[in-house]
Amino acid sequence: MNVLVLEDEAHTATMLKEVIEQDKDFVVLEVLESVVEAVEYLSKYQSNIDLLFFDIQLADGESFEVFKHIDVVVPVIFCTAYDDYSLQAIKNNGIDYVLKPFKEEQIHAALLKYKQLISNIQLRNRVPVKFAVHPKQYQQNFITQFREKTLVIRVEDVLLFSVEHDTVFLYTSIGKKYPLFKKLEYLESVCDPQQFFRINRQMLVNRRAVLSFEPYLNRKIIIQLNIEPQERAVVSRLKVTAFKEWLQL
Repeated sequence: MNVLVLEDEAHTATMLKEVIEQDKDFVVLEVLESVVEAVEYLSKYQSNIDLLFFDIQLADGESFEVFKHIDVVVPVIFCTAYDDYSLQAIKNNGIDYVLKPFKEEQIHAALLKYKQLISNIQLRNRVPVKFAVHPKQYQQNFITQFREKTLVIRVEDVLLFSVEHDTVFLYTSIGKKYPLFKKLEYLESVCDPQQFFRINRQMLVNRRAVLSFEPYLNRKIIIQLNIEPQERAVVSRLKVTAFKEWLQL
């Protein structure tokens, strides 16, 4: 099931995405930061979305403004630091209301509530609820610059994407490193998830690059790769279980 997150605090958005995707029934398609972005995105892609996670107070206004500009038909879980918007949330497709700072179990409970709601609708209608399934075309090549040349790098030759000093670099199987002027979120969306895994906010790793791993601080793990990136390849705590399962696919 596809989820859209509207949250302007980067750390909170990252944590929320990680917690949601611990439930393998859900994938976060996009994280947006403003009312304007949400209106634009939903006006084009609402049919692809099954569930919304909305913060209320955003930099350019309250997320309730979205409902004034577009007819939102998708259920919403509001996740906010303010406890005085619950009635307004109910009036705007709200099925749950989670207060920040949230706990993982609160998010899982909200997701379970959504699944139970969908299940009940399915039973009453006696017709299976079909979620949108869209064939995914993954990127085959990446274009980068080396001196005066424009290089074409095949995706199967890429072992790692890594954010270093606000720039994404790709590392190849022959030990080369090139800048790639794309966001890591974009690269994650166009690379085959069977082959690439987002281990933390800075790294997207090809399974062919992984040699071994061992325990690290605070229940994280650190990976030994067959290349040497600038930073250590550390799997964030919330992704450890999913990473181990992914390696065994």
